[in-house]
Amino acid sequence: MNNLKPGIFIVPVIALVLVVLLYFFLLKKTPNRLVFRRFTFIVILFSFLFNFVWELAQLPLYKDYAYNIQHIVFCALASVADVLMVLLLYFGLALLYKNQFWVKALSFQRVFILMVVGGIGAIAAETLHTSAANWIYAEAMPIIPYLNVGLSPVLQFFLLPVLIYYFSAINPNSIKIHIITPMPPLKSFIIK
Repeated sequence: MNNLKPGIFIVPVIALVLVVLLYFFLLKKTPNRLVFRRFTFIVILFSFLFNFVWELAQLPLYKDYAYNIQHIVFCALASVADVLMVLLLYFGLALLYKNQFWVKALSFQRVFILMVVGGIGAIAAETLHTSAANWIYAEAMPIIPYLNVGLSPVLQFFLLPVLIYYFSAINPNSIKIHIITPMPPLKSFIIK
């Protein structure tokens, strides 16, 4: 983490621009803008909270970590970048499915696509950042063979987006979305 360069912010800035453009594009196409804004805000909140906890929990898997203010602030900044990636996934799949509330109908196929795309994105990001020496894995980090990236950050984007979207969709504050498109029962998430 001591080798951070200004270039580390290029990808998040590009992601921010894409998120803003996609947000306004989808907002324009949404019949109920208030519900879309509220739901997006809930996704942002859950995304930051879940990713911040994950970032703090995986700190020992990185070289020279410490639970001090510098590393905690870095984890918070990383969580903001994670929020942008979660929003890119959400908006990108909303375009693909032609439905801003696609998370209300999570099927095995949609969860699988979400996990694969999230995992591939995490592999690409980790490859970029580790090759630029923005961070270095500690001996404790399990490495994915042949890919040479840490397992923890890949699992983060393999699992957390599904949880974030699911909990955002069932959140009582997004109850109006339930009236528009009912949430499938939890059993639809279980593989038979």
